[in-house]
Amino acid sequence: MEVVFLNRLSKQNEHGDESFAQVWIGEHEGIWSAGWSTHHGTDESTDDLWYEGSLWQELLHVYRHELALKMAEGYRPLIHGVFHEKERTAGRGQTLQKLYCYSDLFPRDDVYEQLTMWRRQKAVAERKAPYFIATNRLLRLISVFLPHTKEELLELPGMGQGKVSQYGKELLTITTQSDRTTPFPLDWVAEKLEEEAFLSWIYKQKENQYRQELDKFSLTKMILEGISDGLSLEHIGMKADLQRKEMIEAMEQLDRDGIDMEELIRRELADVSEEEQAAIWSAYEELGDTLLKPVMLQVYGEEKAAETGLDQVYERLRLVRIRYRHQEASDLQVG
Repeated sequence: MEVVFLNRLSKQNEHGDESFAQVWIGEHEGIWSAGWSTHHGTDESTDDLWYEGSLWQELLHVYRHELALKMAEGYRPLIHGVFHEKERTAGRGQTLQKLYCYSDLFPRDDVYEQLTMWRRQKAVAERKAPYFIATNRLLRLISVFLPHTKEELLELPGMGQGKVSQYGKELLTITTQSDRTTPFPLDWVAEKLEEEAFLSWIYKQKENQYRQELDKFSLTKMILEGISDGLSLEHIGMKADLQRKEMIEAMEQLDRDGIDMEELIRRELADVSEEEQAAIWSAYEELGDTLLKPVMLQVYGEEKAAETGLDQVYERLRLVRIRYRHQEASDLQVG
């Protein structure tokens, strides 16, 4: 095997003792491999093979995810740039990251639970998705830093003037009920937060990001292999451990990413008449493709849809919508 990348890493424990490891990428006759070696002494090491296969992109996803896990544990590289990307943010970006980090490391779960209950009630009353009211991250910031005035609320990222005007009074009713031990403005956060704790938090965020990217890559690969093998949507879903609805959601995302799903759509709609498919297409042209219910009512009506089965009807609508949106995107590119 030819080693094409090698880096040494070290980690210190609470007693100041240092341990060492190596991360490596190699290639032999078109087969890529990546792994981790932990050194236990002068000549002893434990090897952990992370990946072995022919796909460089797959290797890269696995490598980044596994390495982020190690760096979240405290390992630091001898040579920086192990993710082949910009490692650190600076300026205001880093200041915001440190606020998020501090709120994760020093949570106030009691206040956070009160805020999530408030958000849930508000979402029901306003008929909005909860994240439109406030994201989990914003509620975590509010629960930890406990602003007592509208001006202090505005110091938190994601809390603009509109949200303060709309929800500020109710939020302050919750936060002012709790004693706080830290002041505003929040300049002190950057000084109080230990650098190693911040770095480990950063790499934990990377690990989450790379895990999602790896899961998406693996699912894409599985779907494309299933299409190539002539498998049905149900059989691909069984291999991926996903329900049919989740599989169609994955197909919609893949089509948005530019991967043609037509062959699988054609197989899944083989038992749906051309007239029915044309009626669905025409309804999209007339009503738009954002909402499915108006299309369902125009094509089927409530009674016929119920007889056919609502799940089956909506599945057909979504499959045809993937094809419709793909065609719309192609027409725009040609135009």
